[in-house]
Amino acid sequence: MPEGNRAEGSDWGEERVSGAAVIAQALKTQDVQYMFGVVGFPVTEIAVAAQQLGIRYIGMRNEQAACYAASAIGYLTSRPLIVIAGSSERSQETMGAFQEFPQVEACRLYSKFSAQPSSIQHIPSVIEKAVRSSIYGRPGACYIDIPADLVILQENVNSVKYKECCMPPPISMAETSAVCMAASVIRSAKQPLLIIGKGAAYAHAEDSIRKLVEQCNLPFLPTPMGKGVVPDSHPNCVGAARSRALQSADVIMLFGARLNWILHFGLPPRYQPDVKFIQVDICAEELGNNVKPAVTLLGDVNAVSKQLLEQLDKTAWQCPAESKWWETLREKMKSNQVVSKELASRKSLPMNYYTVFYHVQEQLPRDCFVISEGANTMDIGRTVLQNYLPRHRLDAGTFGTMGVGLGFAIAAALVAKDKSPGQRVICVEGDSAFGFSGMEVETICRYNLPIILLVVNNNGIYQGFNADTWKEMLNFQDATTASPPMCLLPNSHYEQVMSAFGGKGYFVQTPEELQNSLRQTLADTSTPSLINIMIEPQSTRKAQDFHWLTRSNM
Repeated sequence: MPEGNRAEGSDWGEERVSGAAVIAQALKTQDVQYMFGVVGFPVTEIAVAAQQLGIRYIGMRNEQAACYAASAIGYLTSRPLIVIAGSSERSQETMGAFQEFPQVEACRLYSKFSAQPSSIQHIPSVIEKAVRSSIYGRPGACYIDIPADLVILQENVNSVKYKECCMPPPISMAETSAVCMAASVIRSAKQPLLIIGKGAAYAHAEDSIRKLVEQCNLPFLPTPMGKGVVPDSHPNCVGAARSRALQSADVIMLFGARLNWILHFGLPPRYQPDVKFIQVDICAEELGNNVKPAVTLLGDVNAVSKQLLEQLDKTAWQCPAESKWWETLREKMKSNQVVSKELASRKSLPMNYYTVFYHVQEQLPRDCFVISEGANTMDIGRTVLQNYLPRHRLDAGTFGTMGVGLGFAIAAALVAKDKSPGQRVICVEGDSAFGFSGMEVETICRYNLPIILLVVNNNGIYQGFNADTWKEMLNFQDATTASPPMCLLPNSHYEQVMSAFGGKGYFVQTPEELQNSLRQTLADTSTPSLINIMIEPQSTRKAQDFHWLTRSNM
């Protein structure tokens, strides 16, 4: 036990231990390696006790960013998020105590498990159950509520019994009959498509899925965080023809991907009305959401992929390379790539998104983590910036939440620093998205993390105005009535935030300046940096086949 957290009993000489020390030891026993937070009464003592046991504590500037970082660490290390928060003393409940709130009840709506230990002796079992609940089945966050008096309370050390580290999640497999049926549906397909989701990345299914893609010559699409499970550079990746692939496929295999808004709910007109879905998921409740699948395969994505491979081995089958389906996809990919390259090659200033991302892609290390958030910044960057390794892309994901970027980047940088020294983390931010958690730049500099921040600055949310238009607009009215709601201050020098904390900042306006600053930052592995990239304020995506899900009259 850490010193300072136990004391000698005055009557019988018994060794005593504090609640803070028990919490830290219980977390350590459950193989918790990282802790993120913003300390204050009563949780400061928990953080100190955790550090004394070798748990790495990363102090963040905002609790929201701390949760984002912890959730990303969970995704990268297969140890999902446990939230521990202090609450008012139990003796003051219902009295209007400081920040009194029904935290356990509130968190039950949003977590897999939510509880408050009833005593110090109860803490280890609650923590073991929280960790186990978070990693079994579909992974998810769990909440543990710690009353202030429990943190400082001391008990006989021999009265506390720690639970052994929970077993790894059991590997579940699909029913053999369902696997046989899925293989039969695949063999009958004329226009098959495989969609790789975040669940496949989390399940470490990269080897089996790649073998399935190559053995059957299947075209595949990754969802945002499924990128890299099979490299984006693989010849069977049809990301550049995404809309055409989804709209024309007659059999679609979903590996750890949900038919939510990211995949347009599986509904027409984005899909054929009679398309057959083969759904592979670890969560039974997810099977059949929005569309009735032809086959459901309930189980671990990696294990089920292997089952499917075994079944397809019995009777060899491939989607013919010279089929009309492959010809259609290749033609669409080629035409879309021509449009993107034309946009990227434009010499006009300020730059557009495509010019910026093509120059960034040229210099990105193949093994780097790519973190991204923003509107157009994230959407366009996803199509241009390549991922070659699984679990090396993190973005706003299912909830589309802005503010995740810097927390995710900090988590990825810690994993990189511990497991692959020299590996870089590239965090691509829109200027609006950067504003949600920009003070975490100080956290990055305090821990000297190998992060390169790219702020793609268009002076606004979606779009902004240049400095001259802004100035002219304010000549006639106050900013509160004249400035459109999506405008931000033109030419804001975000790079100076990084410089203020000891990192390196660059303000770039041309392709040459962007190339040079990237070269310098990638060469300097000892200092965090931020490149503030000015682009055309009205720059947008190339024309899309379908409108965005949320419509607007603006």
